[in-house]
This record gives sequence, structure tokens and C-alpha cells, in this order.
Amino acid sequence: MAGRGRPSRATVYERLDRAIQELNQRLGGLPSPTEAQEIWSDIWHLEAHHSTALEGNTLVLKEVQALLDQGRAVGAKPLREYNEVKGYADAAKWVYGQALEPEVWNDGHLLSLNELRHIHHTAMTPVWDIEPHPEASDREGPGNFREHDIHPFTEGMTPPSWTLVPGEIQGWADDVCELGRKLEAKEDIGHPLPEELAKIHNSFERIHPFIDGNGRTGRLVLNLILVRLGYPPIIVLKKQRESYLTALRRADAGDYGALGELIARAMEDNLNRFIVPNVAGPARLVPLAALVDEEFSIHALRQAAQRGRLNSVQGPDGVWRSSRKWVDAYRASRHRPTKPRKTHPGDDSPSGPPAS
Repeated sequence: MAGRGRPSRATVYERLDRAIQELNQRLGGLPSPTEAQEIWSDIWHLEAHHSTALEGNTLVLKEVQALLDQGRAVGAKPLREYNEVKGYADAAKWVYGQALEPEVWNDGHLLSLNELRHIHHTAMTPVWDIEPHPEASDREGPGNFREHDIHPFTEGMTPPSWTLVPGEIQGWADDVCELGRKLEAKEDIGHPLPEELAKIHNSFERIHPFIDGNGRTGRLVLNLILVRLGYPPIIVLKKQRESYLTALRRADAGDYGALGELIARAMEDNLNRFIVPNVAGPARLVPLAALVDEEFSIHALRQAAQRGRLNSVQGPDGVWRSSRKWVDAYRASRHRPTKPRKTHPGDDSPSGPPAS
């Protein structure tokens, strides 16, 4: 059950569906990395920071930005941590670049094992070069599946024996491609899409095909799947670590709802924070959530719309829409100084009760 003031899971899924339809029908879908470098760059920085922080990396966002933009290792952190971020960022850049190239998977294969291996190799090589996994053999380096069994996790889940990994990961890739085929053919997939994506993500983590780097690789692969399907990539924030791990544990037991909701919220968040405000022109009507900034919260914009102070329209779906141009006009009206009223011509005193 949703908490007070928090929309239900079904509402989150419906809201995301409407937002995606609007993105595709009114705004032409996701912009490519070459068309909108600034949008993807913002997502890139945040994803590299938060996804590595989930695994214990301590670089703060400013240090990540300096490393990725200027190649400078600001701060006094271990070299491994800088290399973790650099490797992850290189892999994420490849994911974004590949994601919107239809010819890469127009044969119906949404994902190949070679692409999975490439993502892991790109993300993990900088770390491996200075600090390889102490238990890894020469054949278990970046891009190669593990040849060791993994000890049971503290939460109770035990990954399959390494001898089963090749078959299980191939089955997982086949499931990914089948989902892509069904979506492309507009066939019923049986469950809300975010929960199907949650199942795919959890299944990968349960197989744990590599000796190290499975969490980072799993999130990178999930984003490759998302953007190839025309959806925004997600960022699991470091403050969400406990809820993310709890959702994964619930998914281990076959309950994909919590993880699906987390994925849906993250998709909508990136859609509203980065993509819609940038692909929509200043006069184009977009949901109020896409116009939130440091000055105006969603609540403030909705209140202004309902009171008629912000030029906006409410569609048949109940969603209020406005434009950046109208929000700027509302902002200007709020900041415009009010001239004092005069009691009569020539009187410079402000109106009001006489002084006693």
C-alpha cells in the first residue's frame, strides 16, 4: 500500500506509460547522444558517480566531474577508486552510443553475449590493471565468465555453480531478446514492463556470471536494454542503496514489485529532469513535472496552475501542462516590483490607514 501522499505502484506505472507515450508521440522519442550531448552528459556524470558509489566508491560528484571532464584526479582517494569511475564511465558512454543505433539489433537480438562481455571488459579493465581479483585465474579477467563458485550471500541467495554459468547466462540473454521481440511485435508480456525489467535485472545478479563487477555490469546492461527499447536510462542513487538491495532480495523470492517500482520511478525521474525539458522547445506544452527547477517545486507549479496564475492547461488525462515560456513569464511576474498605490494624484505617500 502506498504511504500517505505517495502514489500507488499502479499509479506510478500508469504515469510512466503516459510520459513515454508523450515522449514518443509529441517529442519524437529519445534524442541521440549526438543530437543532445548535454542531456546525455548530465546523465553520464550522475550514473558514473552513483552506480560506483553503490559498490562503496567514495568519490564525490565534483571529483567525478573533474576526472571525467578534465582527466584530473582531484582529492586523495586510492587509485582504484578513480579507475573504477573511469572504467564505468567508459562503459556507460559505449552503452549510450550503441543504444540508439537500430542497425545494431535490427536482426531482432536486443542483446548479445558479446556485448555483455564487452561492457564488463570496458568497465573492469582499468581496475584490473592495478588490482586484479585475488582469487581470479588467468581466464577470469575482464570480459570472461567466472570459473569459481561464489560463496552464499549474507541475505541467503547462492549463485549457481560456475559450471552452469554459460548455459544460464545464454538462457538469460535469450529471455532478454524474447522480451524485445514481444515488445516490438506489440504482444502481451503478461506483467507491467517495469516488473519484467526487474526480473531481467535480478536474474542477471542471481547468475552472477563474473567473478567481480556484476552489480555495475548489471546496471549498465539494464540501461542498454532500456534505451534500445526507447526508454530513458536509470540511475539508482546512492541514497537508495538499502531500498535497492531490499528490492533485489524480495525479487530473489519471486516478488518483483518493489524493484519494478524503483526502476519505474528512476525512469520517470530521468525523463522529467533531463530529457523532456531539453527536447521540448520553450513554447511546447509538457507536464508540470518536467518544468520543476530550484525555484518551483511540482506542488508550487500545480498550485499556480490551479489558481490561474500560471498559464497552463489540464488535459483529459488530468495532467496539467505548461511550457518553459509560460513558467518564465510566471517567474517574471512574481519578481516584478509592485508599484505603491497613491491615495490621489500628487500624493507620494503609500495608501493605507493614517498614522496615529
